[in-house]
Amino acid sequence: MTPTALLVAAFLAPAADPKPEDIAKADQMIHSYLRAETERLSKNFLDGAKTKAEWEAKRPKLQEQFLDMLGLWPLPEKTPLKATVTGTLERGDVVIEKLHFQSRPGLYVTANLYRPKASRERQRPESSNKLPAILYVCGHNTSQGRSGNKVAYQDHGLWFASNGYVCLMVDTLQLGEIAGIHHGTYRENRWWWHSRGYTPAGVECWNGIRAIDYLCTRPDVDPEKIGVTGISGGGATTVWVAATDDRVKVAVPVSGMSDLESYVTNKVVNGHCDCMFSYNPYQWEWTTILALFAPKPLLFANSDNDSIFPMDGNRRIIARLRQCYEMLGKPDNVDEHVSKGGHAYRPDLRIAIYRFINQHLKGEVGEVKDADFPMIDGKELRVFPEDSDLPKDAINAKADEVFVPKADVKLPEKPEEFKAWKAGLVKQLREKSFRAIPEASELQKNLDTSKGEVLDYSHRRETIVKVETEPGVAVGVTYLPARADWRKTSTWFVLNPDEDRKAADVEAVREASVNDVRENSGWFGPTSHGLYPRGSGPFRWTRKNPPNTIERSLVLLGQTTDSGRVRDVMTLFHGGKERTKEQKMRDRLVGRGPAGVIAAYAALLNPGSTDEVVIIDPPTSHRDGPHFLNVMRVLDIPDALGLLAPDVKLTLIGAKDKAFDKTAAIYKLAGAADKFERK
Repeated sequence: MTPTALLVAAFLAPAADPKPEDIAKADQMIHSYLRAETERLSKNFLDGAKTKAEWEAKRPKLQEQFLDMLGLWPLPEKTPLKATVTGTLERGDVVIEKLHFQSRPGLYVTANLYRPKASRERQRPESSNKLPAILYVCGHNTSQGRSGNKVAYQDHGLWFASNGYVCLMVDTLQLGEIAGIHHGTYRENRWWWHSRGYTPAGVECWNGIRAIDYLCTRPDVDPEKIGVTGISGGGATTVWVAATDDRVKVAVPVSGMSDLESYVTNKVVNGHCDCMFSYNPYQWEWTTILALFAPKPLLFANSDNDSIFPMDGNRRIIARLRQCYEMLGKPDNVDEHVSKGGHAYRPDLRIAIYRFINQHLKGEVGEVKDADFPMIDGKELRVFPEDSDLPKDAINAKADEVFVPKADVKLPEKPEEFKAWKAGLVKQLREKSFRAIPEASELQKNLDTSKGEVLDYSHRRETIVKVETEPGVAVGVTYLPARADWRKTSTWFVLNPDEDRKAADVEAVREASVNDVRENSGWFGPTSHGLYPRGSGPFRWTRKNPPNTIERSLVLLGQTTDSGRVRDVMTLFHGGKERTKEQKMRDRLVGRGPAGVIAAYAALLNPGSTDEVVIIDPPTSHRDGPHFLNVMRVLDIPDALGLLAPDVKLTLIGAKDKAFDKTAAIYKLAGAADKFERK
């Protein structure tokens, strides 16, 4: 059998499901790992700043990083808003304008603007007859359907306008009059959102920033007196906007933010859609996001019996915020309000919000009354009354496809520019996608192969050694006898999660024994190895869609399952200065589909670890996996494979797509065309 035929047969070997007790152990292991990682990151509040001077020095860079975490850095161009009022209503002394604007071309934001009817009579002379303004961002109220979720919160708009404010209430992407989607990774298996660096939180934040742009164009708005508030999803968006837009002077997030311990360790992530989270490639402690707003006035409002924003998380957050505000010399600018009840508004909660905003935007400290207005029928508040009125050029439904730009990697014009070009791209990958992975030399320092545990898998007639590639993460290695047609090369087969057999012929697997494993000196030599990376083989954890707990938790810790698999390969597939050229020539990495690309990234991030990578049926884009945070904002698979040049021989089997012409061009540019082969 030829090497190519053997590879194909190997990867078509039948799968065998892990036993229930294996899955239970894997679940316990991964959740213990998530808990430990959460504990580690939770110690880094304010990026370690201990003084006002340290925080002020760090804050500009941190704000830039947070915008990047939302997919908003570099900031998108502020294109014309094209704000249009499609109608007005009057209710007592309040005028309601039904309007829309475009936060980006074709990305429509539908809104109701509430303002006092007799505005000039209500203005204070010193404010030049301009009103303070409130951006109200909506939560996940689904009761209003086609009319948009803004309709459900109209009592807040009416209250603010009746009390001397201009209040702009904007629909969300998912629940607005022109619907998009928030639940891409929660239930729709759009894991490519991770690779694109797309989160609907970025859209909601950008729509909020552009809403403030609109408010600042109005002659009746005082641009120095702008506040933002909202509950649930609106509470989260309040945090995003307050952290990124310095024009916000007062913020009241209501039941909209918890911390990593709550989301990950206590699995509260299961109660939230994707708009509630940015990505965390910089591995922040989560409260640091809201600290970006400090020391401006902030009321952190919650309820004491809210299952998706539990009080233990709220207590930790307010304690951190008080610490921050104390450090910045403004302890009186932060406060909390805890209402008794579940995830909803109640009179005491609304009154606390109104009183706080009155105090800090208008300088009024008196008592306020709760909102008490007759509800307006949702159809009367529609910006687009009929379906036929909806704009034909709207991109809301495909915002995930276009909102975050994909990288367009241009090759250098001259061969002598290749080295610097490659180094720049690898540096970006390290910063945006693989920051959680230490350098290969550090990974391998902590690997103790003498502690490998031989597992009993006689029911599958194979021998697997369990090894920890980092504390709390187990992978499996199967050792296979040497074969003459592999030139006595040590070949490492990286397996996909659904390939639950060794990547060599089945009979060879059955011939392996415990003694073969123990007698294999240093694990290397003229053998083949099958590598079950994390979450696969005997360490496959439970996956349930929705809510995809583990996969969505990992991104809050700056990782993905696939980036962890790259780490596994880097750790086990030894490289570096301690290996001789002869040893490197004996070892190659092989994988099919996404696993092959994982092998390639392991070689790329661990220079000198191998001289050869073989990929069978490689995907043409990270849209189809493997998924690494933000990777498509840097490059795509054909670019990444080309970066293996000039030192690594690359063989692609079944790679007929023209996309890989670019890989060939990169190898040629690097002067290594003879090291690239397509079969």
